[in-house]
Amino acid sequence: MEELAGQVTIFGDLVDYQAGSVVSRTVIDKKSGTVTLFAFDEGQGLSEHTAPYDALVHILDGEAQVVISGNPSNVKAGEMIIMPANIPHAVKAVKQFKMLLIMIKS
Repeated sequence: MEELAGQVTIFGDLVDYQAGSVVSRTVIDKKSGTVTLFAFDEGQGLSEHTAPYDALVHILDGEAQVVISGNPSNVKAGEMIIMPANIPHAVKAVKQFKMLLIMIKS
């Protein structure tokens, strides 16, 4: 994080796509929450899970399918969705996409 402090940055430039992979980079990691960037190759995803905190997903590039409590939503570049705490959710790349995940812990 120190190398980014005080610098004008384009979020999407901080992570690159890798074939067949999910790439992540934590930008802020505090007791109160985290900010993490992800780059998903097409077809890649995170299987259904729960988290004890609310999380905001902002799609920076591409398109993802976000499933919350069994309800799928396609989310595209420029759009966001909130995944509530303790509710099952999953994420899958409809096509390559980058997302900013903001997790609020308190």
